Amino acid sequence: MSRIVQKFGGSSVADADSIKRVAKRIVATRQAGHDVVVVISAMGDTTDELMDLALRVSPRPAPRELDMLLTAGERMSAALLAMAIADLGMTARSFTGSQAGVITTANHGNARIIDITPGRIVSALEEGDVVIVAGFQGVSQDTRDVTTIGRGGSDTTAVALAASLAADHCEIYSDVDGVFTADPRIVPKARHLTEISYEEMLELAACGSKILHLRCVEYARRERIPVHVRSAFTTREGTWVTDLRDDGTERPVIAGVAHDVGEAKITIVGVPDRVGEAARIFQEISSIDVSIDMIVQNVSAVATERTDISFTLPKTDSRAAVEALTGIQQEVDFADLLYDDQIGKVSIVGAGMRSHPGVSATFFAALAEAGINLEMISTSGIRISVVIDDQDVPRAVRAAHTAFGLDADQEATVYAGTGR
Repeated sequence: MSRIVQKFGGSSVADADSIKRVAKRIVATRQAGHDVVVVISAMGDTTDELMDLALRVSPRPAPRELDMLLTAGERMSAALLAMAIADLGMTARSFTGSQAGVITTANHGNARIIDITPGRIVSALEEGDVVIVAGFQGVSQDTRDVTTIGRGGSDTTAVALAASLAADHCEIYSDVDGVFTADPRIVPKARHLTEISYEEMLELAACGSKILHLRCVEYARRERIPVHVRSAFTTREGTWVTDLRDDGTERPVIAGVAHDVGEAKITIVGVPDRVGEAARIFQEISSIDVSIDMIVQNVSAVATERTDISFTLPKTDSRAAVEALTGIQQEVDFADLLYDDQIGKVSIVGAGMRSHPGVSATFFAALAEAGINLEMISTSGIRISVVIDDQDVPRAVRAAHTAFGLDADQEATVYAGTGR
C-alpha cells in the first residue's frame, strides 16, 4: 500500500459543494488502496476576509493574536471536509497543525518548519482513517504558541508531511491542470508542462509563479519528494516536479515565463564609493528580516566618487525598509532615497539556456519590439529577469512567451480563477 499526501487550495474548497467534490476524490484515492493524508487550506478568500476584519478592529494587530485568528480558516475547512468524508461512509480525522506535530520557529506570520513529529497521524492511518491536517500553521518550539507559515504555507506543510511520513509523492491540487509556461490568465495559450525540474520550478516560484510556494519547492528538492501538480476539478494528468536527470534528450530552452507585481524598488542615491558602505546598507535591511531580490549598483561617478544602489523587495516589507534606511542616512552619508512601487518583474526560466546562445538577445528584442523600457536586469544560470513598469507586465509576458515559441494551439482552462 502506498502513502500519498494531497493538498487542496482555497479555490478547491470554496463552498459546500466544492468540499463534497473534494471528499469524493479523497475517498476514491483511499478506496484504491492508498493511505491518504490531506492538507487543506481555508475556504476561498477566508484568510483575506479574516485579515480585513482584523485590520478593521485594530490598525496594527498583535502578531500572536493575528496568527490565532488566521489559522481558524484552515481548521474550519478540515472539520467540514472530515464531515463530508464521513457522509461517504469512510472515517476521517482532522488535526490542527500543532496536533499533527508541525513544529516551527516563533516568527509569527512567517514561521519556518523545524520538525514534524507525526505520531498521531501515523496512529490514525494505522486505524484506517483518512487524516486531514489544517495547513499553513504549526506550533512554536520555544513559546508553544500557534504560528502561521506565511502565505502559500499549506504547500510547504504538505511537502514537509510527505517527507516525514515517507510518502510516495505529494499531490498539490489547484484550479489549473498543472504548471504552464505562463499564467493562463495573462497568456490564454500558455502551454501545459508534463514535467519540470526542481531547479526550474524554484526559479519560476521565486520569480512570481503562484502555482507552487517557493519554500514548498525548496523542501521538495532537499528531501527529493516528487510533487504532482494537478487540478481539483478534473482527473487529467498534471505536472510532475522532480529531479530530472540528463537522459540525453534535448530539453526546451525556456521552461516558462513568470511575472511578479508584488515588489517595489528602492534607490539609494549618492552612496560614498568606499569599502563597506554597501555592506552597512544591507546589514541594516537584514536586521529587520527583509529579503532582497534584485540589486544593481551603478558605476561610480569620477567627479563625486559616489554611486547609486537600487534593489527590489516585497511591497509588504518596503515601508519598514525605508524607515530603517532613513535611520542610517547620516551614518552612511548618502544623498537621497527614492521609492517606486509601480514596478513589475518579468522573468524567463529554463535549464536549456545554459547551452543555447542568443537567449538574452531574443528576450530583449521581443521587449523592445513591444515598446517596453527596462529599468533593471538580473541573471542567473537558468534565468533572466527584468524590472519594468507594472502596466507593461501583461504585454511583456505575452511578447516573451511568443518570442520563444511557447504558445500552444488551444487555450488553457482555468476552473476557478485564483490560480491556487
